[in-house]
Amino acid sequence: MSEQYPEFRLRLPNGGPQAVGRLMRTKGTNGSQRFVVTAGSPARAEAVPSFAARMPSSHRLREQLLAEKAIRPSERWPGWLETARDIECNSPSAAAEILVGRGANGWQEWKTADGHPLVDFIEHAFWGPSRSWLVRGSNVSGLDLVQRLWMPEGIISLPARQLRQGVEQGAAKDALRSMVEEDYDSTATYHQRLALVEELHAFLSRMRPGDTVCTISGGRLYIGEVTGSFEQITSEGGRSNLRRPVEWRDGGHAYGALPEELQQKLSAQHDVVDLTPVKDLLAGLGISDEELVEEAEAADRDPSVEIPAITARRELALPVPTTDLARDLLVHDVSWLEEVRNLLWDERQLVLYGPPGTGKTYLALRMAEFLGGGPEQVKLVQFHPSYSYEDFFEGFRPQEDPESREVAFRLTAGPLRELADLASREGNRHIPHFLIIDEINRANLAKVFGELYFLLEYRNKSVRLTYSGDDFALPPNVFVIGTMNTADRSIALVDAAMRRRFAFVELSPRAEPTRGLLRRWLAAEGRDDEPARLLDALNSRIEEADFRIGPSYLMKPGVYREGGLERTWRTRILPLLEEHHYGEGVDIDKRYGIAALRRTLHASDDEPGT
Repeated sequence: MSEQYPEFRLRLPNGGPQAVGRLMRTKGTNGSQRFVVTAGSPARAEAVPSFAARMPSSHRLREQLLAEKAIRPSERWPGWLETARDIECNSPSAAAEILVGRGANGWQEWKTADGHPLVDFIEHAFWGPSRSWLVRGSNVSGLDLVQRLWMPEGIISLPARQLRQGVEQGAAKDALRSMVEEDYDSTATYHQRLALVEELHAFLSRMRPGDTVCTISGGRLYIGEVTGSFEQITSEGGRSNLRRPVEWRDGGHAYGALPEELQQKLSAQHDVVDLTPVKDLLAGLGISDEELVEEAEAADRDPSVEIPAITARRELALPVPTTDLARDLLVHDVSWLEEVRNLLWDERQLVLYGPPGTGKTYLALRMAEFLGGGPEQVKLVQFHPSYSYEDFFEGFRPQEDPESREVAFRLTAGPLRELADLASREGNRHIPHFLIIDEINRANLAKVFGELYFLLEYRNKSVRLTYSGDDFALPPNVFVIGTMNTADRSIALVDAAMRRRFAFVELSPRAEPTRGLLRRWLAAEGRDDEPARLLDALNSRIEEADFRIGPSYLMKPGVYREGGLERTWRTRILPLLEEHHYGEGVDIDKRYGIAALRRTLHASDDEPGT
């Protein structure tokens, strides 16, 4: 019945000749549709170095065919090889791989004369680019089917004991929903039935030959290629009623060594998970950049286009602060900035804390813009007592429909969700993105963060979201910088959960870089250092460090207009100290007023030896 399929062709790289083949109706032992390479088809003379490790079964077949001279030097195409007879292979991908000497998705690379890929001719196949999937099988009713069944027999499966017979490939989700509601009404909860519909639809209708499939067993990730349509059978204990043929690669990859972004996707708690957003990471596992380049050249890729697997693995990095940045921020030593950068790199969350006026927000913004490469990668939000999870991450909010003008509650993303979506876009994953949370201690943090608290500590995991129900993980390139005013709440009162998830850096008038900041600013502006000496004298009279006054109050142009220093002291600084000493009977002006401080400074200047 092979005549029902058209003739398929495979163009060899670098302007090479075309191989010819045909898809067969007969299937291999695991249900894969077999493919025949026609005698007289060309083949590459050399295989890429990574071929033996990446595609061992195809490599062994190619070597066997070369030894048998079923593939031999071509007289028609000098420098190429040629098939001496028809060669039957287990799948279109294996047929392509023995010809090109590299990994190949034959379902996409074998095409008709008018350019349609082979997979378009598979009945009920989902159209579009190939996808990647995780299917779990290491604990099905207590058994590890990966080692017991999937790997030896070359399949993947889903348990569907209650599902009726005769389910068609390509079934619509509505039809599957009706079947599941009827067949599992008494054996599964409402949420279990919802999840089962999604998994069945992915397995039966969206998955197709040529897709990459992964599974986890014994702490290792195994990768293969879907090589055929699904089959519904009766299995022992109903553990594997729905099956698809898979060509598994030899070996596996240690789970703990996988890229963090891939671990996030693999941690989603479903039996079938769409891994397409990280398929380029999967494509590069176990292979170097040089080998990927060699494979791309063998595939005749456009050399001006970056290889997706190399782009996906491009490492995230935070630039090292420079002396120019330290000078611009008036920081006493660039090593202090380097320490802040290193803390962010290690912890990914950091809090700048200190009394009011110590420049916490300004420093957080400037550091984030430098480390992220510009303001586009920085988002600022300010916490307050009524701030909630719905404001911060996502929730239902009233919105007006622009056409009907009716108001309805719709799921709306908050600043963290928006930043995470931006950071996880293709092409952005190696670029640092920063969320600045101003006054982080003024909100109920447990209420605001909700389940996201877990993700701050376990960045390689995902959680199910409260409202949307999506599986969500914080992208590795999202960093959080909070600011905390210790006059509002002492750092000692911050709950242990937050202290464990954030690094804390003090900005205090008693220590650098804050202590000498005003003097450095005044020197840079060419001004007298009296305001710095007054501020030092003021802070020496304030016993509690959390209530000392920061220099930013005196780093504004208005302070240095006529009478500006006295006005600022009277209207900005003294009211803070009035509140601090409320009810204590302290004469604020006598103790902290600018006139009293000036007398102290003059007396000090008049002392012998000063």
